[in-house]
Amino acid sequence: MEASWRQVAGGRGRARGRATAAPSSGNGVHLRGAGGGREKGSVGATGPGPSPGGAATASAAGSSARRSPWGSEAPQTSVASEVMSQKKFEEIKKANQAAAKKLVEEHFSSSSEEEGDDDFEGKRGKIVANTFIKYATQTDGDVRELERTKQYVNEAFQAGAMTCLICIASVKRNQAVWSCSGCFCIFHMPCIQKWAKDSQFLVSSPLTDDDFGKRDYPWPCPKCRFEYRRSDTPSRYYCYCGKVEDPPLDPWLVPHSCGQVCERDFKPPCGHKCLLLCHPGPCPPCPKMVTTTCYCKKAKPIPRRCSAKEWSCQLPCGRKLLCGQHKCENPCHAGSCPPCPRVSRQKCVCGKQVAERSCASPLWHCDQVCGKTLSCRNHTCEQVCHVGACGDCPRSGKRFCPCQKSKFSLPCTEDVPTCGDSCDKVLECGIHRCSQRCHRGPCETCRQEVEKHCRCGKHTKRMPCHKPYLCETKCVKMRDCQKHQCRRKCCPGNCPPCDQNCGRTLGCRNHKCPSVCHRGSCYPCPETVDVKCSCGNTKVTVPCGRERTTRPPKCKEQCSRPPTCHHASQEKHRCHFGSCPPCHQPCQKVLEKCGHLCPAPCHDQALVKQTGKHQPTGPWEQPSEPAFIQTALPCPPCQVPIPMECLGKHEVSPLPCHAVGPYSCTRVCGRTLDCQNHTCMKECHQVTEIGSCTDKNKLPCGHRCKEMCHPGECPFNCNQKVKLRCPCKRIKKELQCNKVRENQISIECDTTCKEMKRKASEIKEAEAKAALEEEKRRQQAELEAFENRLKGRRKKNKKRDEVAVELTLWQKYKYYLLPACAVVVVVFAWYIAHGVD
Repeated sequence: MEASWRQVAGGRGRARGRATAAPSSGNGVHLRGAGGGREKGSVGATGPGPSPGGAATASAAGSSARRSPWGSEAPQTSVASEVMSQKKFEEIKKANQAAAKKLVEEHFSSSSEEEGDDDFEGKRGKIVANTFIKYATQTDGDVRELERTKQYVNEAFQAGAMTCLICIASVKRNQAVWSCSGCFCIFHMPCIQKWAKDSQFLVSSPLTDDDFGKRDYPWPCPKCRFEYRRSDTPSRYYCYCGKVEDPPLDPWLVPHSCGQVCERDFKPPCGHKCLLLCHPGPCPPCPKMVTTTCYCKKAKPIPRRCSAKEWSCQLPCGRKLLCGQHKCENPCHAGSCPPCPRVSRQKCVCGKQVAERSCASPLWHCDQVCGKTLSCRNHTCEQVCHVGACGDCPRSGKRFCPCQKSKFSLPCTEDVPTCGDSCDKVLECGIHRCSQRCHRGPCETCRQEVEKHCRCGKHTKRMPCHKPYLCETKCVKMRDCQKHQCRRKCCPGNCPPCDQNCGRTLGCRNHKCPSVCHRGSCYPCPETVDVKCSCGNTKVTVPCGRERTTRPPKCKEQCSRPPTCHHASQEKHRCHFGSCPPCHQPCQKVLEKCGHLCPAPCHDQALVKQTGKHQPTGPWEQPSEPAFIQTALPCPPCQVPIPMECLGKHEVSPLPCHAVGPYSCTRVCGRTLDCQNHTCMKECHQVTEIGSCTDKNKLPCGHRCKEMCHPGECPFNCNQKVKLRCPCKRIKKELQCNKVRENQISIECDTTCKEMKRKASEIKEAEAKAALEEEKRRQQAELEAFENRLKGRRKKNKKRDEVAVELTLWQKYKYYLLPACAVVVVVFAWYIAHGVD
């Protein structure tokens, strides 16, 4: 069943006529107005993750886009849809991978978020402490009196700390509430209204509607049982100080506060008013400064807080005690002086005994009978230790007979005789009288037989008057709980209250009602539960039933769990739930190969991602979260640097311990070869690997010496064949290098070369001349076209006059003749060149 305060009734409370703003954990805020529409940036906006609705929409859009207006499939649209689906699938995959990575980092990282929450709570605690510290900075201020007010203010700022004891639910900022004036406990407005109505209706036996409306039955507070009249039933939502109805929601104020000065009268009343802003809980002690003296009025008046204006100077009181002999020796105190504590020897009131007694009680009685002779001289006083005269003899004067009908005047030594008349005293039955003659002592039991009605009035029976008559009929009326029958024999109608236990499960779902059976709702569970941290050193007390929804408190103690790795102790971190964060201490295990200690962070419980998981077949399938397992990894290779010399002995460099051995520094060897002319150009290597020189020196002409590398200069007699050409590069011949360098041979152009040069120049001149003529004709045509436009030729003529220009044969076929001529010249040149060779 849903709690009553969750049901919207008549627009009561602070949310009437306004949109409800619920802060979200993301960047957006979900605003829902009267129309129920969704604003921009709402929490319900589509996120990066896939959803069945989103996949169905995309699928429907893709299927509709693939269909052409005539019902046939469009191949191009289908390809585009597949590309979009693949793109969306990749985006979803990246988003899921990023979310998984973030989840792992948050789960196995240090508690930085908890430290941030602790910082925030510390700042808030400092603000509240600074607000109330001024109340105790003057003379004899007592901070302990402020703890109750500080507790209510702190709970008002904490989300979920304020709990309605009727429905066992959190009191939120935007809900209408009511505060008890006795215990200052806060309840939801609909809850307390229903509670008051049920309590008034079920306070006694069933009544008619008219009787219920005439009588003013009280109703109690669910927590402190403080009784309120029927007219005090809350019907409107006010702030704590009672000035503003329906106080607006302001994030900068205490929830359900109007933000104005409280101005409530202090309790006990002192004539001043509270100066805090509208706040929950009781008002703090009066902070006003007044000038007052001590209790005994001996000290000079000093300025003090009004809440602590009564004070003691600690000097002896000096006032005379009730004994009239001694003075009060106690320090200056409030109220009357205590009884005198001294002891003295005092006589009892009759003066027969003397005893040491407290000076504060001088009058006392002993336990002896007085024994003095009375005025009749025949009897003695039988009173125990008394004050004053003993009085006359109780047997003197006129005395009545036992039945009180006759008087006799007899000496005190004689007893009064019986008169002989009937006793006629009323017997114990209250109906009949004693039929015996005047007698001493009590009357006998009434033995007359009468017809008596039983107590319930259903049966009659003739029996002795002194005996009570109870029938065996059991009462079938319902008791005040309206659940159980009376079942008492011969019940007169005033059935007693139900004496059975209620036994109904309370709202906390943990305990049963301990009260006797009753009608209406049970009182809230009076028990409290301690919500503890993981180690149990820090706890917070909440009403029973709230422990399942209350967040455990932040514990500042160090985690005391044993380490799960090979270290003797784990890193210091605060108390927490769940598994401890990964160990970041150096491994320090001895490596088997080199004997060094492993410097890497502890890797006994490294987080490794499981491979081989099922891959989603498409964007419509929900991808599964990556699975991680904790496993021990081997120590990494040793990285301790060890100095080593390279193979060529060029340098000494530090190498990792796992890579120690002969190495090459990648430099050029540089050692002199056997020829004594060159150095080794190989990469750094061992000395024994140096071989003979295979290089050949260069001659002045640029060619290599054909002899093996030798000492001394090479002979300059190069017989290498080189190619020599004529100036036009048509004729080509191979000659010896030494003859060419001595300028002994040269090649000149022949008549063929000259003829080819002449033809090439004629072709160039003809092309230039034709290009010049073409340019002139083009310019002439443009000039004529421009003149025609100036003459105002109409634009509606779709077909323009063509300028008849007579073209020459060269202009018509020049684009075909030029490539053909070029091919002929190349073939002719190749033929001449090979013919000469």
